[in-house]
Amino acid sequence: MSFIQSLIIYLLSPILTLLFWIFVAYMIFSWLIAFNIINMRNYSTLRIYNLIRKICDPILDPIRRFVPPFGGLDMAFLVVVLGLSWVRGYLVPQLYIIFA
Repeated sequence: MSFIQSLIIYLLSPILTLLFWIFVAYMIFSWLIAFNIINMRNYSTLRIYNLIRKICDPILDPIRRFVPPFGGLDMAFLVVVLGLSWVRGYLVPQLYIIFA
């Protein structure tokens, strides 16, 4: 196994998986805040949500400029999640095969 294959398997794939789950948490938080289930005056909830926003917003903001919301739904989020799924499911295995 080459060094690049090791990087792909042990670094790139888990990082993309973690990023995917952070985006899922961002989506759940936004729903819970929208339906007023989570109290944003709670300090620990606010800190967790701000941490997730600091990770997700730099990725979502450039996409939001080109993809408008559709009926109140953030389509930029959908583009990023589908893109991450495609990279994890198709591109990473192809990179592994290319460098084999």
